[in-house]
Amino acid sequence: MQPTLEIYRPASPNGAAVIVAPGGGYQRVVIDKEGRDTAAWLNSIGVTAFVLKYRLPDEGHEHGRDVPLQDAQRAVRIVRAHATAWGLDAARVGFLGYSAGGHLAASVAFFADRVVYTPVDTADALSARPDFVILGYAVAGNKGPRPATLEGLTPRQQLLWEYRIEVTTGAKYLPGFLLQAGDDPAVNSLDAVAIYSALKYARTAAELQLFRRGDHGFGIRDAQGPSSRWPAFCADWLKEIGVLR
Repeated sequence: MQPTLEIYRPASPNGAAVIVAPGGGYQRVVIDKEGRDTAAWLNSIGVTAFVLKYRLPDEGHEHGRDVPLQDAQRAVRIVRAHATAWGLDAARVGFLGYSAGGHLAASVAFFADRVVYTPVDTADALSARPDFVILGYAVAGNKGPRPATLEGLTPRQQLLWEYRIEVTTGAKYLPGFLLQAGDDPAVNSLDAVAIYSALKYARTAAELQLFRRGDHGFGIRDAQGPSSRWPAFCADWLKEIGVLR
C-alpha cells in the first residue's frame, strides 16, 4: 500500500485542520466509514480535513513497526508546510483517529520527537507534533511487562509493544478529546481511561466521553443514542481550547 493524504475542504473554512486516521486493527484502513464520514462532519464545522491512508506494519516494509508513525509524522509536517498556501493556521493542526488509528493519533502526539525516517525535504524540519488530538476508542498498546526482546514477533505485535501510550514525558503532551463505549468488545474502555490519565498527568485540556453502550467502530455513521452526541461534545471542546474561532 502507498500512503495517501486526501484533502476535504469546507465551504467556509476557519483555518483549522485535522488529519483523520481511520481504524482497522493495523490490518486494513476503513476509509469510508471512519474517514470520509468524519471529514464531512469536520467540514460542517469549518475544519479542513485530511484523510490519511497509512501503510500497515505487516505489508513487508523495512522497519514495519514504524511505518504507520512514519506516515503520520509526515502528514502533520506536510500540512504545516503548506498551511499558508492552503489557507490554514499552522498552530491549529490536529490529529483524529479511531481504534488502531486512534493509537496512531496518540503515537504521533506522544512520540512526535522520535526519529523514524530519513528526512525527505524541508517539510521534515517542521514539528510532527499535532496541536490537539481526538481519540475514538483508541488502543493504548500491549499490556504488562515489555518482553526482553521483540525479535520473533510480527511487526504489528512489535508496534503495539514499542508504542505503548503511557505516562512518560508528560510535559510534551497536548490537549486531547477521547470517546469510548463501555461495552466495546474490541478495545477495553480502560484503555481510554489510561490515555486520559496520561493526559491529565500532564495537566492538559483533556476530556473523556465514556458512553455506557455503543459497541466498537461506531464512528459517526453508526453512533446511536447518547454516543451519537459525541461530535457536538467534541465541537464544544474545540471551541473551549481555541481551535474553533
